[in-house]
Amino acid sequence: MTMKRSAPRTIDALASAWERRTLLVKEEAAAASAAADAKTARLRALRLEKERQEAAAPKPQVAKREPKQASRAAIR
Repeated sequence: MTMKRSAPRTIDALASAWERRTLLVKEEAAAASAAADAKTARLRALRLEKERQEAAAPKPQVAKREPKQASRAAIR
């Protein structure tokens, strides 16, 4: 059984690994932000289209109803 040796722990190696991790986190955050922006834009476009369709649609006439007369049982 052979044991693997770990990478040498030099200042440069540690700094390089830290920079790679930092760049990876920044890229992931940028990708998540871009996805959220795209979703927001899509939902906004859908909402605006719905509002445009509702504004263009004829408004239904609502007939006013006369109030019902109370039954004699309710008056007692």
